[in-house]
Amino acid sequence: QVQLVESGGGLVQAGGSLRLSCAASGRTFRINHMGWFRQGPGKEREFVAAITWSGGSTYYADSVYLQMNSLKPEDTAVYYCAADDAVVGGIGKYAYWGQGTQVTVSS
Repeated sequence: QVQLVESGGGLVQAGGSLRLSCAASGRTFRINHMGWFRQGPGKEREFVAAITWSGGSTYYADSVYLQMNSLKPEDTAVYYCAADDAVVGGIGKYAYWGQGTQVTVSS
């Protein structure tokens, strides 16, 4: 019922910056929270940041962003955005996930 698409990843030198985007579509009015996660090579998926979804307010946010500055090689990972659903899974539980976008930081 919800589709998430990440974009903005790529190859960047250490110390550089990237801005990741997550576009949400579908039944976004049932989203209460969104979050960013990442999974590096040989590592478990880890939480990066939480975002409050504004779909139920006067103004709607079609996309959420993750601004990353002063990037380090250890930031290299596939970055995912996720969303909860008030009905499917419940508030605070991430029921939907994007395909991910690759971020590679060279030293």
